[in-house]
Amino acid sequence: MAGIELYAERKQNHRRTWTIAAIVLTVVFMIGGAMAAMLPAIAAGFVSPGDGTDGWPQMAYQLGAAFGLSAILVLLWARLFERRGPSALGLNAQGPKRFVRGYLVGLAFLLAVVGVIWASGGYVVEGAGAFGSAAVGAALLPIGVLMLGFIIQGSTEEILFRGWLMQLIASRHGLWIAVIANSVLFALAHAGNIEPSKELVVGLANIVLFGLFISLYAVREGSLWGVCGWHAAWNWLLGLGFGLEVSGQVVEVTPLITDLAAAPNAVWWLTGGAFGPEASVVTTAVLLIGTVVLAVRGRTRDHGVEAAPVAA
Repeated sequence: MAGIELYAERKQNHRRTWTIAAIVLTVVFMIGGAMAAMLPAIAAGFVSPGDGTDGWPQMAYQLGAAFGLSAILVLLWARLFERRGPSALGLNAQGPKRFVRGYLVGLAFLLAVVGVIWASGGYVVEGAGAFGSAAVGAALLPIGVLMLGFIIQGSTEEILFRGWLMQLIASRHGLWIAVIANSVLFALAHAGNIEPSKELVVGLANIVLFGLFISLYAVREGSLWGVCGWHAAWNWLLGLGFGLEVSGQVVEVTPLITDLAAAPNAVWWLTGGAFGPEASVVTTAVLLIGTVVLAVRGRTRDHGVEAAPVAA
């Protein structure tokens, strides 16, 4: 089904970036935003250049500034070159309602994954959460700040991949090519998070599945707000709720709920190993179920764009 507009009707004066150029620009926007934010911070001595010694303030800065600038770049490109506003990228009506709903659904998905792994003997408790700390206020501060950072980070990735790139590919090549292409490219963006391993292979496969699920979520809702919330909630609760790896990255703060670690005898495919729960077969099952449900249910009609069945 070529020529589909996912979030808003295409106007006569709108331009469309060519597909190959859009893929290249996605990388440019990501790197450009990171460089614009991180180079001055490194020069000022606030951020250390890749030695792993930085704390949560530096991580919060990276999540907010680097990803935020990437979002600004893609929004400026859409406005100045393509002559399209944020609504054409999915940032349309009912934003707060859809974001909160997506956030709650994302929390529920993550709780289901962690709960099943826990019940299967995959985790042990390493320490108490923030409310068990002697200085509760000091423990909650980074959790709250990083929540905002993960909202910016997750929303930026959704604007880039599901808002801008998927819409462009769908308008030229059809819905399913757009869904699959953006999902694969999104996974490749995470390919360097840990050293090559079995965990990385399964983790990247699950990120492709995540891309399929979240793409269909956006298509069904006709909006990007819900998936921005879902993505932000998943990353935040994973790293700040339970102290687990987020795509192979560890957040060094006292977690909100409890500090979990892989049980000594747990198999890697249950816990996800060094990549974290995103490389677990439990995540595979949960995302696969969600993807099938969305593919079968199709698309809603509450966003003002002519609906098209997802399974077509």
